[in-house]
Amino acid sequence: MLRAAPSTILPCPGGPGEGGRAGHSPVAGTVLLQEVRAAVRRDTDSCLVMRNLRKFSTFEAQFPGLNEPRGHCQPAYWPAREPHAAEVGSRHSLLPCSRPQKVCLCPFLPVHPLKVSTCLYIIQHPAEESRVLRTVPLLAACLPPDKCKILVGRRFNEDRYPELATVCRNPNTLILYPGAEATNLEEVAVMSSSPSVMIIIDGTWSQAKDIFYKNSLFRLPKQVQLKPSISSQYVIRTQPTNTCLSTLECAAVALSIMEKNKSIQETILHPLQALCSFQLQHGAQIHHSKEHLLKNGLYDKPMPKNKRKLRRMELLVNNVKI
Repeated sequence: MLRAAPSTILPCPGGPGEGGRAGHSPVAGTVLLQEVRAAVRRDTDSCLVMRNLRKFSTFEAQFPGLNEPRGHCQPAYWPAREPHAAEVGSRHSLLPCSRPQKVCLCPFLPVHPLKVSTCLYIIQHPAEESRVLRTVPLLAACLPPDKCKILVGRRFNEDRYPELATVCRNPNTLILYPGAEATNLEEVAVMSSSPSVMIIIDGTWSQAKDIFYKNSLFRLPKQVQLKPSISSQYVIRTQPTNTCLSTLECAAVALSIMEKNKSIQETILHPLQALCSFQLQHGAQIHHSKEHLLKNGLYDKPMPKNKRKLRRMELLVNNVKI
């Protein structure tokens, strides 16, 4: 339980003998509120920092170059610099990383957009737009605008999205979605010589499934998947299984395969690593996958009553691919 320091408890005018609520002083009330907030913030920060210090040290040790921004930036998490003209007087102004200046990730973005021949179409569920820690803006900041196009929505038909319909009918277009009918991307990349277009669905797994199966356009491109060889570095959000990746990670791995250039993956993942590091420093918890929590008896949420969801959890525990 958090307790404010005794010095923060101020006398509040307007008690029962002074006219009740009508007798409150706005100035005294504001001072009291500010003092209590400051005390709570001190206690909260202290508690969370101590709790996460060991977890952050473990995470940071995996990425020794995390505190080394690109050559054009000063060596600091949030380097001091002159604000852009559009930022002056606005605390909500966004930078190329699509984050406010106070939590800018631009030092960890590539100096220039990556030169790639593959074009990405990100099909984003509307709910992802409101997420604070979404990864698609970081992905878009690493690529040229004409190589990363974002379409937001749930339903896509040929009448409203003629360009997307043309892309889906292109024989060089791939859609990244795992399943029994999907081919490993490595096999496709070996046979492909011409520039490709790749469609990636951005959303939770249930949202992505809904978009994929309820839009006939997305059944036209060749379906591909990634080999489950790496674990997600997006440790501040819970994944269903140990091999599930964020949208940015999927795009990074896919582009490195299609472009036959491993450095692309490292470059795109750098801002994600910085984002997770910053969040862990400021109180975020490391999230293990649901699969890990279930197998180790650490899943502390109520079990779902829905039989289908219960069956999915059983499959996760038994190492059955779902």
